[in-house]
Amino acid sequence: MAQNCFMQILPTPNAPTCINCGSDDYPRRLYDLFDPPESLYIYGEIALLKKPMIAIVGSRSASLEGLKNARLIAQGLSKAGVLIVSGLAIGVDSAAHHAVLKLGPGHFTAAVLGTGIDLVYPRQNTSLSQAIGQRGLLISELPPGAGPKAWHFPRRNRIIAALSLGVVVIEAAKMSGSLITARLAADLGREVFAIPGPISNPNSIGCHLLIQQGAKLAFRPEDILEELDFCLKPSFK
Repeated sequence: MAQNCFMQILPTPNAPTCINCGSDDYPRRLYDLFDPPESLYIYGEIALLKKPMIAIVGSRSASLEGLKNARLIAQGLSKAGVLIVSGLAIGVDSAAHHAVLKLGPGHFTAAVLGTGIDLVYPRQNTSLSQAIGQRGLLISELPPGAGPKAWHFPRRNRIIAALSLGVVVIEAAKMSGSLITARLAADLGREVFAIPGPISNPNSIGCHLLIQQGAKLAFRPEDILEELDFCLKPSFK
């Protein structure tokens, strides 16, 4: 199926900012990767890259309970001063982004993209992407004009994992891309949190597997904030 069925050019009068590896604005946490992006293209306020970040990821076909949990966790963490990172996908990602934007000024979210910074994928998130660009951050290592390719998204996930102090997984199937993000985060020494769910829900399997493998069980924002308290001091850089 043609790519233009899935993506749309982001209408904005502003050119993206390009940050090169080694520059003062380049996020230091990305240096933990064995292959940090050579460049990042950014829409939004560059200073937000200095804020402590926590990722929220999960199923594109999340249940109503999963979407509710994504909103609850995202808003609770945002109110504590955390910037919420996700991947602009439908489902849990979108719910987390929307929840932070709904809080209004002073609350921020970042979307790491699997396309060039000037494209929106999926296209139904065009208005969400615009809002994030105006009040948060859009981030991509891909050059403008790069369309969605299957291999772009695992590479996007490594950036989400590296930027974050921790990754919260809310509903994930056994072979979910969210589990890739969680495992990348664990490999980088980040904290991994998983929200448990009903055993009858296939999207609970991934979270339960993560808990078996050592992820921290969480069911409220406070569980995550308490675990990461040492990283969330005002002096954090």
